[in-house]
Amino acid sequence: MGRQNRGTNAGPQDKQHFSHSHILKLIMNPTETLNCNACEKPNNSHTPFYGCNTCQYFLHDNCFNAPRFINHSSHPSHPLTLHQIPSYSSRSYTCKACGSAGNGFCFSCAACEFDIHLQCASSPSSILVNSHLHQLELHFGSPYEDKNIKYNCDMCNVIMNRDDWLYYCAGCDFGSHLHCAITSPEVGVFPKQHRPIPNSNSNSNPNPNPSQNSNSSWNSHANEAVEMINSVNDDHDRLIAAQIRAQIEARGRRAMLDSI
Repeated sequence: MGRQNRGTNAGPQDKQHFSHSHILKLIMNPTETLNCNACEKPNNSHTPFYGCNTCQYFLHDNCFNAPRFINHSSHPSHPLTLHQIPSYSSRSYTCKACGSAGNGFCFSCAACEFDIHLQCASSPSSILVNSHLHQLELHFGSPYEDKNIKYNCDMCNVIMNRDDWLYYCAGCDFGSHLHCAITSPEVGVFPKQHRPIPNSNSNSNPNPNPSQNSNSSWNSHANEAVEMINSVNDDHDRLIAAQIRAQIEARGRRAMLDSI
């Protein structure tokens, strides 16, 4: 017997989102400009929206479907968690990708104070632009070995922040800001995992350390939890997933303490 949404008149395409207490209704081809509460961008391309008219709360389809957790190659040491509101007292953050401020959703690593916009997190790994013949590759900071070298964006001629991401052609030494290369950035479709959490191979370690095995096992369980939490939409299932996640995190902390 299937569960029903409690106390709602939701249609078959209407959905609940963790960021809002009301059911969000699917809005196809909106006739007015709607601003997405997640990426803070309007519906320029007339993409489908999910919205609550009562609260004037709207999400692009891709923002609605952004996963709760990702493993991103820009921050390989920890997974990034999707936050509806920045966890800082200022209720804002500075995106580590593009350097601009954000007040909407972000992918965040609280331990490292690492935060990126949704649209930056979904930036393609390579693109073609009209102003350059070759494909540009995404770099997570300065493309030069000498990190003290200053360089300009070859599209707007403004000096670039050496910590910001850029698109770059190594053969021509041609680089561009993200926002210059992609003039109207939108949140793309996220894979469930950008890069899987690595698991230790028992055959590659002839003298395994028990604490390493414990941490490896925890990583494996955490990866499974990420996959599960990304796949659920129902309120009840999300609650169960959150409880499982909390248990796994507690086990992970105990495993790390035991290995010290």
